[in-house]
Amino acid sequence: MKKHSQEVEVNGHLIDSMILTKIFDKIMNQGGEFEILELDVGKKKKDTSHARLLVSGKNAKHLEEILDDIHREGATPKNEKQVKLKKAIKDMVLPDNFYSTTNNDTWIFHNNKWVPVENQMMDKCIVVKNNKAYCVPIRDVKKNDLVVVDEIGVKVQAPERPRDKANIFAFMGSSSSSERPTQHIAKKVAQDILQTKKNGGKIVIVGGPAIVHTGAANAVADLIRRGYIDGVLAGNALAVHDIEYATLGTSLGMYVHDATLAKRGHRNHMDTINAVFKAGSIPKMVKSGKLKSGIFYECVKNNVPFVLAASIRDDGPLPDVITDIAQAQREYKKILKDASMVIMISTMLHSIATGNMLPAGVKVIVVDINQPTVTKLMDRGTWQALGIVSDVGAFLPLVAQEVKKLR
Repeated sequence: MKKHSQEVEVNGHLIDSMILTKIFDKIMNQGGEFEILELDVGKKKKDTSHARLLVSGKNAKHLEEILDDIHREGATPKNEKQVKLKKAIKDMVLPDNFYSTTNNDTWIFHNNKWVPVENQMMDKCIVVKNNKAYCVPIRDVKKNDLVVVDEIGVKVQAPERPRDKANIFAFMGSSSSSERPTQHIAKKVAQDILQTKKNGGKIVIVGGPAIVHTGAANAVADLIRRGYIDGVLAGNALAVHDIEYATLGTSLGMYVHDATLAKRGHRNHMDTINAVFKAGSIPKMVKSGKLKSGIFYECVKNNVPFVLAASIRDDGPLPDVITDIAQAQREYKKILKDASMVIMISTMLHSIATGNMLPAGVKVIVVDINQPTVTKLMDRGTWQALGIVSDVGAFLPLVAQEVKKLR
């Protein structure tokens, strides 16, 4: 064994998911060296591979930096040590050098066995209770909770290429472009929506008010009514403008069907907010017959849960909007539990918040007219991400039409 060397091993779909290539790149980019001591490559598509490497650095510190870097790709020391735990000294205060999670599947080596971390999210800590490990936001940490510190005894599974036949995610990879044929992509997305539901999967939409402004509200409402959407996450604006459109035909005072301005239309969104307050809530407005169509009408009528999170810029906000941001995060997470696919539509704020709560294995579709927004939202460290730079008013109706045709 060289003076400043460490044996590491990694398991998974190392070749086709490029995990081994990424590990080699990280070692070389850090100026380190590696030697392949053992490489057992799976022979069939679903077989996993195993590699054992000797990683070397210039000195102890340099080696530690390399090991920290490749740890996130799933490389762990061959002779793993027990995970380190320290108590939180008080509520909402983590021990120094706490382990900060990724959105990739994670395990800890505790009591001489690998324990999976539940409720996986990125940028959280790991708390151990009753020999189980959980991803926990800092706000939910309590005094004397046992928190994982350092990276010793922590194993991460890097994102892998899907094993199933080519779907829209495998077809498009993890990239975004406004130059791809929109009709073809819409058909592929529709196929994957249908396949996800056929497999018993859960689909959640994260939406912004541009859905209404661009004329796509009817398409989203149709998908909800037909049972393809299992949850809606948004802010105050989508609900206000959806209900404004459903009751007054306008969005921000402009008639959606012909883009003309309504007389005194500048007050329409405030009139809508007042109408919801008068009814008491969105469900009560539906029950009273005052709200007869739209995204949130369909949510209420079809028992599809929705969560509206507030922001400082909100008018109102509506009585259904959660103004405690920590509570809104918890409610978002409840809707996202066991989600198979999340469709993020023209809302960078709520989409980033949602992305931080998702495990890497969840399929993500991002649709926005702004290329930098799509690129930023897609950077979730997963093979199963699709970015579509398009006008949602044109794209979503195409998807809804393709779903009808394919069904």
